[in-house]
Amino acid sequence: MLNLRQGSNNIEAQVMTSPPTSETTPFFGWYVVAATFVLATFGWGVGFYGPPIYLQMVVQRTGWSVAFVSSAVTLHFIVGAVVVANLPRLYRLWNIPIITISGAVLLATGVVGWSSASQPWHLFAAALLSGTGWVAMGAAAVNAIISPWFVRRRPAALSMAYNGASVGGVIFSPLWVILIVSSGFVQATIMVGFSMILTVAALSVLVFSKSPELMGQSPDGTGSHVVISPTSAPLVSSGPRSSLWSNRRFLTLAIAMAAGLFAQIGLLSHLFSMVVPLFGSQTAGLVMGGATVAAIVGRSGIGWLMPATADRRLVASASYSVQILGSLTLLLAGGDNAAAMIIGVLLFGLGIGNATSLPPLIAQVEFDKADVTRVVPLIVALSQGTYAIAPAVFGLVRTISDPSVFILAAAIQCFAVLAFLHGRHR
Repeated sequence: MLNLRQGSNNIEAQVMTSPPTSETTPFFGWYVVAATFVLATFGWGVGFYGPPIYLQMVVQRTGWSVAFVSSAVTLHFIVGAVVVANLPRLYRLWNIPIITISGAVLLATGVVGWSSASQPWHLFAAALLSGTGWVAMGAAAVNAIISPWFVRRRPAALSMAYNGASVGGVIFSPLWVILIVSSGFVQATIMVGFSMILTVAALSVLVFSKSPELMGQSPDGTGSHVVISPTSAPLVSSGPRSSLWSNRRFLTLAIAMAAGLFAQIGLLSHLFSMVVPLFGSQTAGLVMGGATVAAIVGRSGIGWLMPATADRRLVASASYSVQILGSLTLLLAGGDNAAAMIIGVLLFGLGIGNATSLPPLIAQVEFDKADVTRVVPLIVALSQGTYAIAPAVFGLVRTISDPSVFILAAAIQCFAVLAFLHGRHR
């Protein structure tokens, strides 16, 4: 790792005297987007969609209670929230390639630990490793890798990269089951972990080690440095780190993102089991797959069609409002109207991806460049620490009645919309 860092520094020193090459080479930023898409596929497929499957496999293998193993899943997400809040500092101490490779190694090691834990402390040690590693391949990492390459076209670039998260769920959720059934839990984690490390290491060396300056290129491939015009207020520095906690824009953005993801994760964690009685397991799986497809459509649509001058808080509010409509449609379906249930799931799905991708885009136009690098990890960390307990909270509400789950989701998302609106420039 040290050699990689020194090599990167040597190359950067040499390029300072090299002439720009942007006119003779293709814009490298789109290769970065493609590589980050693959990174997100592994990050979410192993670190986000994997834990619910690990939980079931650990319970079956050890006989430990669901509540006990669930606490390890919660630890996985909470420790990730702590690490992601410090991700900018880690990038400064080392660099993006080293941290990304280290994240893949820690995640792979942790997942193997989940599969082989024979004592309770083994499980919690594995959760610490997997939780630490996956955030280096998560939302804040994707934003950090993409941001230097795009300004004006950042919404489209981020939407394409973040779609890897949805694809990770589509690919890895069934893949984990297939591999575990055919090869066993331990063997499955070794195969996936080894493949992930090799892929991420190759991407880090070949792609993530590059920068626009190193390639002699400018953001967006324009040939000149273009600064995006703010849409809702001038880009201003928030000042010292402590001042963020008294900054209305930061607080409302963090609250809105955390509330939206809390409602989203809480409802999704129970939605499959709630639609199974009406559709059966196989069809219910297809319906949930439709939500993932809708997430890709919703995120891509906003990424490519959102005008540069759009008020991004209003766009986020509209996206959350569509999810509120989906929650209310599911409520009105009453559990026995198949068409309404499908429509509700698809409407809710349209906003799934935007809940992750829009807040960093809002930060881009509301804070200066230096602040964005710490605002985005902080709002992601706060959101992750919050939604870690969402499945448990929604589970308690579900003991009252299934419709209460949809009412809670809609109410929390209304609160998120109010937070977005309250933070708009006055």
